[in-house]
Amino acid sequence: MNAAWRLWRNSRAYRALPLVAIWLAALLRFHALDAQSLWNDEGNTLRLIQRDVPELLGAASRDIHPPLYYLLLKAWWTLTGESEFALRAFSALSGILSVACAYALGVALFARGVGTVAAFLTALNTFSLYYSQEARMYALMALIAALAMLCFVKWLDSRRLALLSGMALLNAAGLYTHYAYPLTIAAQVVLFVVWFAARREWRTLSVYVAANTFTVALFLPQLPTALRQLSSWSQASRETSSLIGQIETISTWLLYGSTFERLNQGLVLLTLISALLGMTFGDWLRRPQRAAPLWWRRAVPTVWLIIGIGGFLALDLYRTANLKFLLPLQIAAALLVGRGIWLLWELGSANLVAWQEAAPRVVAVLLSYGLVGAASNGIQALYNSSAYARSDYRSLAAYIAREERAGDAILLSAPNQIEVFTYYYRGNLPIYGVPEGLGGDDAATRRQTEAILAAHRRIFAAFWGELERDPRRVVEQVLSERAFEIDTAWFGDVRLVRYAVLGALGKPRLVMARFGESITLREVALSAERLAAGDVLGVALTWQTDQPLSVRYRVSVQLLDQFGRLVAQRDAEPNNNMTLTTLWQPNVPVRDTHGVVLPPSVPRGTYQIVVVLYSLESGARLPVNSSDALPIGTLEIE
Repeated sequence: MNAAWRLWRNSRAYRALPLVAIWLAALLRFHALDAQSLWNDEGNTLRLIQRDVPELLGAASRDIHPPLYYLLLKAWWTLTGESEFALRAFSALSGILSVACAYALGVALFARGVGTVAAFLTALNTFSLYYSQEARMYALMALIAALAMLCFVKWLDSRRLALLSGMALLNAAGLYTHYAYPLTIAAQVVLFVVWFAARREWRTLSVYVAANTFTVALFLPQLPTALRQLSSWSQASRETSSLIGQIETISTWLLYGSTFERLNQGLVLLTLISALLGMTFGDWLRRPQRAAPLWWRRAVPTVWLIIGIGGFLALDLYRTANLKFLLPLQIAAALLVGRGIWLLWELGSANLVAWQEAAPRVVAVLLSYGLVGAASNGIQALYNSSAYARSDYRSLAAYIAREERAGDAILLSAPNQIEVFTYYYRGNLPIYGVPEGLGGDDAATRRQTEAILAAHRRIFAAFWGELERDPRRVVEQVLSERAFEIDTAWFGDVRLVRYAVLGALGKPRLVMARFGESITLREVALSAERLAAGDVLGVALTWQTDQPLSVRYRVSVQLLDQFGRLVAQRDAEPNNNMTLTTLWQPNVPVRDTHGVVLPPSVPRGTYQIVVVLYSLESGARLPVNSSDALPIGTLEIE
């Protein structure tokens, strides 16, 4: 073991490890870069950079993000084109350079070994990897933050004005990239205050203040727009979790990645040991006579993390969707843990016979192995699990193109859907965005939706993030009231619902059939008694319960041939999944509509229509009239 270690050390092959980390980062970030569809925000990015620069700046001023990323990507786009790969490649390159910066910071602060470990931790982290494969500004923000922190650290070492000027320019670029960037500047300021309190170098203070004043001056033209954007920024959804839970989630994303829910307790313990060692004076344990120079270096990753996380929580920014604001802190976490692993290695010995001397290195190896194993599992999940897939507008547009007919329309009920949808959809159906603008006017939304229904026979309605613009679900309520839902399909986290506009129903027929112990089907109405193959049968049901229900039931409307074989069906929870049985009030009627699509190849003849009510959890059918299905009418197919 000792001989092998000496051979490795003497060959200096370890000096190539940083290049391996950068190569690995490039491999992971460019792998399957265009496998997934662009999603809403990426579509917004594309439409912005397609505008002329003055129009881009005007549109960005109405957005919540500053314009620098869009301007840089526009320059990139003119060279590379607008394919998914090309649009995301700019972020991939930013992510790769961030890995190089993690190495450079580790070297500047501590040692080559620290930089190497930090580079690998950044390269393998799925939090960093995910946003390096997205056509948004977060990977760029992390790169700018790392570069600015590197200039700051090197300036404190050398006092070279070129480095301070670089920090000032990079900080201004960061402010023009994302409004969460001030958390990085705040960390620099706190670090400088701690440094100045120990040194009292007034000339250094004056030039540092001048550099930050320069940064502010560069940002002043954007400041009025920034204040307007931030004051009007609304976060519709709030997440209820304890402070401990929020810190735990943030720590998991920063240390292991965004694809982990449960981690091995042993790995967490070893990581904690490494982090604690990294934030303390572990150098004195290693070589008391050769402690790391410039004590303030030890504070950089810790202060960066504390200020970033503390500011994020203090500003009440915690939402899962907002954790990407903390992407620069992933590099700080990598530095902290990387330093701990390096110190453990340096504390130990390669002599395995003296186990007490080798124990720190064994711990370092076990932790490194655990982190690599966890990263491997997380990366596989990121690439293969549907839980981490983006909205699939590519498949959604292809589905509509296959199913569309003359007289149909497309309704997009979500912010920014039209930008990404029209990137993929090349058909001729009219496309409506509802609600208009930022939403909030329910009466106008209802009128607009009703007008769309009056003009078209079928509607493809795509719902995504609709609670931001339509929190009372007015669009879906009107569609359920005035049309019949045919089916629902999910494309990632986008829900596509098809509706048929069938006109007036026939006269309701009193049924009063008892399902189970407490549910009654009171009335049934059909849209037609004769239809052609390929048409849609509308069925309206009126339900009622005698007592509150604790079980969620699903309704199945089925079409059976003369032999009792299933020909067509439509299953959904009542009122198009909007009025769950667990929400029913005793003795209050519940209207429930279903659209059953007749297969294009169904033979002519007479078919029986039946209704089934079954448990969503177990699938068990409720009994009705000594059977498990209730006949409600017949249909003649011509």
